[in-house]
Amino acid sequence: MARHRTHPRTGAGAGRRGRGRKPRPRRLRRCRGQPCRPSRHPGPRPGKELSVTPLPKIELHLHLEGAAPPAFIRSLAKQKHIDIGGIFNPDGSYAFTDFWHFLKVYEAATSTLQRPEDYHRLTLAVLEESAKSGVIYTETFLSPDFCGGRDLGAWREYLHAITEAAAAAEAQMGIILRGIVTPIRHFGPDKARETARCAAETAGDFIVGFGLAGDEKIGKPKDFAWSFDMAREAGLRLTCHAGEWSGPESIRDALTDLRVERIGHGVRAIEDLALVDELAERGIVLEVCPGSNIALGLYPGWRKHPIGELFEREVKVTVSTDDPPFFHTTMQREYDLLHEAFDWDEAVFRKIARTSLDAAFCDADTRARILKRLEPDHA
Repeated sequence: MARHRTHPRTGAGAGRRGRGRKPRPRRLRRCRGQPCRPSRHPGPRPGKELSVTPLPKIELHLHLEGAAPPAFIRSLAKQKHIDIGGIFNPDGSYAFTDFWHFLKVYEAATSTLQRPEDYHRLTLAVLEESAKSGVIYTETFLSPDFCGGRDLGAWREYLHAITEAAAAAEAQMGIILRGIVTPIRHFGPDKARETARCAAETAGDFIVGFGLAGDEKIGKPKDFAWSFDMAREAGLRLTCHAGEWSGPESIRDALTDLRVERIGHGVRAIEDLALVDELAERGIVLEVCPGSNIALGLYPGWRKHPIGELFEREVKVTVSTDDPPFFHTTMQREYDLLHEAFDWDEAVFRKIARTSLDAAFCDADTRARILKRLEPDHA
């Protein structure tokens, strides 16, 4: 049965270099408390090319509904006689002019996803697109709020459809998917508790994490501590959206009150260099989505994005697409533009992939399988 849904995003230690060793690419000294020196190579050197498509990629921050290809949504809308034609550009891509318009377009697109079968098809479509960019492992945010209205029985039906599709995609394309159950912050702590119960009841090989998405400016992380405690007791690993539309204090609150090991986005940590040093020292991983931040106007361009300085300051950064078709991006495009902006070479991208794998919430056996595929000589 179709359910009316509001979309989930409203509001919205390196070792010393030894003598004679080849210097590590793009690793500068720690810039504790001081601005980092500008790179000697702010852009790609003439004649230096890098093909990032063949590089195996790991994505840790992907909203399943937000990754729906426009053609897929148009097809569902046509089948169900839902009029959403105004959300597309003439070329068929999603059309929005600013963050608030993006929210409306996102909501219209997700209104077509109404049954477990829709999520089965969506999962296959999303993983097919990811595999084209060389993604071999991805973690996606899933919310019982939109998959059964937090009813445990209905949630199990949606989850079964998603996991069946994930298994088929792994067999056909070699891409591995795992899920992070995510309550919606602006729905409030009580509904988050219901979501946490769904997460705890279905924790296992596929559901491996618990997070918090939605409007960062509504409520405080501590309001959701009960839900995170339940998820932790069920064996789930923890992340939280912070430091995107709210400042560094939102990151500190998530670390202190929710005891997470990863931060979704987290880029505004750069506004507090003491926090940046703390993130580096504690090994907190940031799920950075540069293309999303730039498309929504958080930063004016790729060379102005803080991922470069965060990496130089030895913060563990990863690269993800967030809601890729909305922001006209892919993992391949993220890699291409990061290479152009910061002169990152293959060694840097392989390091980021390894950081991503180390931070992934999957089990040890899955991690070992993926690690083999990260090796440069893997066929």
